[in-house]
Amino acid sequence: MPKPSAQFVAKMEDVLDAYARSYDPDYPVVCLDEARKELLSDVIDPVPGQSGQVKREDYQYIRGGTVSLYLAVEPLAGKRWIRCTERQTRVELAGILRELAEIHYPDVKRIVLVTDNLKPHHFSALYEAFEPELAHTLAQRFEWHYTPEHGSWLDIAEIELSVLARQCLNRRFRDREHLEAEVAAWEISRNKTAVKVNWQFSTKDARVKLRRLYPKWVSSG
Repeated sequence: MPKPSAQFVAKMEDVLDAYARSYDPDYPVVCLDEARKELLSDVIDPVPGQSGQVKREDYQYIRGGTVSLYLAVEPLAGKRWIRCTERQTRVELAGILRELAEIHYPDVKRIVLVTDNLKPHHFSALYEAFEPELAHTLAQRFEWHYTPEHGSWLDIAEIELSVLARQCLNRRFRDREHLEAEVAAWEISRNKTAVKVNWQFSTKDARVKLRRLYPKWVSSG
């Protein structure tokens, strides 16, 4: 757990307040995070699973590089989408933000975006990828909220990535095309059932249960 810090609790309460908002189609709360998946090819063909016996793979494999997966999830709507990219830079992030604004949420007033505090996660990435006019227009579409350092438990997108890892990524993928096809199938299936996130932990709860993380304050009175 982090040390008591005004910065930590300020960011924590800001994110918790965002999660506490009622569903508003004009201001959707969207959580964004990314991960990497290593591509591995089999040297020897695996033995298919049979009744009472799981699939068996040889310990040897051939490395084929990595693929970055960006995942955005709207907890209250039960919607998520994933995009695979070769790299994980500010330029790729800018492309993801543009897709969110122009394709997935073109008619909303503003996207309430929750991300972790990695250095690339800033609207300045838009100015690295696009001309100033477009970058400025896109930046106005987002309301940013950052989870604190050592606060991964506050990142709903990271929680969703862990579900993806358990249900879809827990095996070898020989190439990007194979990975993208399986991830797309998982996304469609999960969206079809509209799996939502019922976040219960509130700012009020934090002030009681995580009191030790709050710094001591000096009364102004």
